[in-house]
Amino acid sequence: MSLIKVENVTKIYNSGEGEVVALGGISFEVEEGEFVSLMGPSGSGKSTLLTMLGAMNPPTSGRVIIDEIDVYGLPAEKRADFRSEYLGFVFQQFQLIPYLTALENVMLPLTITGKPNREQVRMASGVLEKVGLGNKGNRLPNQLSGGEQERVAIARAIVNQPPILFADEPTGALDTKTGEEIMELFKYLNREGQTIIMVTHNPEFLSHVKRAIFIRDGKLDEKKRPGKKLAV
Repeated sequence: MSLIKVENVTKIYNSGEGEVVALGGISFEVEEGEFVSLMGPSGSGKSTLLTMLGAMNPPTSGRVIIDEIDVYGLPAEKRADFRSEYLGFVFQQFQLIPYLTALENVMLPLTITGKPNREQVRMASGVLEKVGLGNKGNRLPNQLSGGEQERVAIARAIVNQPPILFADEPTGALDTKTGEEIMELFKYLNREGQTIIMVTHNPEFLSHVKRAIFIRDGKLDEKKRPGKKLAV
């Protein structure tokens, strides 16, 4: 059974010059435990698709179904609850709170759970250990390298144990070596069972993912459809 189903999704924006078709009838599925890359040139629609999968951007038509839930059939407040329960997000810019320690940044998603503070600290410490920062929980973001800040951002995204992790150009602000280290971390998390969908325009990362879905001009690239399974 597919964890994610995208059914004939379109997204049309109205601009001063008329309609802009960002996505034009895209359909695909993602199985639980996959590591999938959404690939395509700048402006192809891949980031728009990611925000749609992330329950933040309703399609003009079509459906996004996650764990048999019609995401945009939910009322707005229920959709917010769905995001916090099902989805984790990692962005190109780390978006850490500068005056909070690494541990406190990772604890942020737990503040709305009602869990006791001791349990929140235990969970946040555990994921910091998992991403290789077990001894740096008391550091502020400006006391960490770029790669370490990205690891904190990843820890924050998975601390609630969401079934799906979305990453939007997660290595875009990192040098090549550090970017490779982050990709190895994603592979490790995927081997642990984490479903990951990553947006990138970098073909070098194809060697890290299990499947790539290619998008061009708001549609699946027919020459590369339906998303080839890759050796990892």
